[in-house]
Amino acid sequence: MLYPSSWLRGASLGEAISCELRLGIVTGKLKPGEKLSENGIAADFGTSRSPVREALRTLSGEGLIRLERMGAVVVGLGAEEVRELYDVRCLIESFAQERLSRMDREPILARLERILDRMELAAKHKDIEEFALLDFTFHETIVEEANHSRIRQLWRSIRQLVLTVMLVTTEDVFGEGEARVAAVIGKHRALLDSLRSGDETEVREQVRTYFADSFATLDHTLGRA
Repeated sequence: MLYPSSWLRGASLGEAISCELRLGIVTGKLKPGEKLSENGIAADFGTSRSPVREALRTLSGEGLIRLERMGAVVVGLGAEEVRELYDVRCLIESFAQERLSRMDREPILARLERILDRMELAAKHKDIEEFALLDFTFHETIVEEANHSRIRQLWRSIRQLVLTVMLVTTEDVFGEGEARVAAVIGKHRALLDSLRSGDETEVREQVRTYFADSFATLDHTLGRA
């Protein structure tokens, strides 16, 4: 699996390198204990060591590697770490959706509806990359529109790692067939409907249901790894 080039528009070279390395770590292509050389990475990407250092600092901040002199060692992302990442997602999104249920939601509801329409189109064309990006955008829109600076800051600290994991799990979902993809769209529509209701209890229950399914998907994907 390659990191989608369409997702890198506007990214700096350092960001692009971090995305490729992050995907390699998440998929297990780069294994725990493996050494990453600044010079080797720079040669692979045809660049100087400066953007490589930027990428390694980013991945170190995410806990994926450990920095060493002139390079790094892969720490990796095991099954338990992925589940903990989704624990954080669940906390963030639960808070954001409950907060939104008390706010004027009409503008965001319309935006989320458009995203779901595009997800259905991506599913029809079996476009895994577009579907994964739209899935991520759906959730990020909710977090951003909750308008809570500390929650946004927390989300932004994990967003790239979440996006990468979602790419991997989406490929697995598409591999299970059209019914499974339709079910994923359906659970997003259920989230949208609960937000539309403005009922905090319903929102809370729907988020819990959503993430119970997400954890099951994670377990299935990680079990194959």
